[in-house]
Amino acid sequence: MVAEVTSYDSDTDRRGRVEKSRAYAEAGIPVYLLIDRDSAEVVVHSEPDGIRYETVQTLPFGKTVRLPEPVGISLDTESLKNWVR
Repeated sequence: MVAEVTSYDSDTDRRGRVEKSRAYAEAGIPVYLLIDRDSAEVVVHSEPDGIRYETVQTLPFGKTVRLPEPVGISLDTESLKNWVR
């Protein structure tokens, strides 16, 4: 699993939301968790097919997020609301 928090720099959109997602899927990383401070959302990427993630779930901060197997845990994201500009 890879977990990442977006920064406020100008490359975040391209790198964090596009390039890294593709690279992690190509590498076969089973779960990529993106904590997106710009949109106040948590994005869970799973089921990599070697090119992209087949499943992408987006939830707002404050929801409980279920990370699929092999991670298999739930995260309460309520406290992430404190980290939004």
